[in-house]
Amino acid sequence: MTVTIDGAGRVVIPAIVRERLGLRAGTRLELTVDESGIRLAVTTPPPTLVTVKGRLVARPSVPKKDLPAVDIAALIEEERNRWP
Repeated sequence: MTVTIDGAGRVVIPAIVRERLGLRAGTRLELTVDESGIRLAVTTPPPTLVTVKGRLVARPSVPKKDLPAVDIAALIEEERNRWP
């Protein structure tokens, strides 16, 4: 997928990609530059560990309303179908 940088230096992430990854206005991204190119990654605070019935459980540290609505099963199926 090819995108273009506009006059202000902005890159538009296509809607299909934003929807697939649950990105919306205000989502923070980390930009990394290395010898192979540029990488954008969603930055999220790490989960917190809580004890539930004597076991450690990872819980999101962001409010539930701020979590992206991502269909994990569809992402897994899509990845499985990428390879013959």
